[in-house]
Amino acid sequence: MGSGSTFSVIGADVTITGNISATADLHIDGRIDGDITCASLVQGEKSAINGVVTADAARLAGKVTGSITAKELVILKTARIEGDVHYDALTIEQGAEVDGRFAPNARQAVKAVPSAPAQIEAAE
Repeated sequence: MGSGSTFSVIGADVTITGNISATADLHIDGRIDGDITCASLVQGEKSAINGVVTADAARLAGKVTGSITAKELVILKTARIEGDVHYDALTIEQGAEVDGRFAPNARQAVKAVPSAPAQIEAAE
């Protein structure tokens, strides 16, 4: 890997109790009991996360108990999620289980076209 890229792996035999904050990309195969904030998250099939997940991009394949907020979210067919899901772009494979509500981050899933141009007054 180049010196500019950072990638952290939490192995299948690792359990972390506490919050994780990383500017790096994170790959989790173990168990996390705490909130996770990172740039990019990849979750393995056997992994379990009990806490809030916040990431720019997340690819989930294991169990998550807690809310998820991501700009780009991929939920794979092996994923089991219990919690609300907030996203900008969402992909869900057939077979994934989600017990929670889905809501776009900016709530702009449908962009309204204004009926008239906005009026701008110049102060002159």
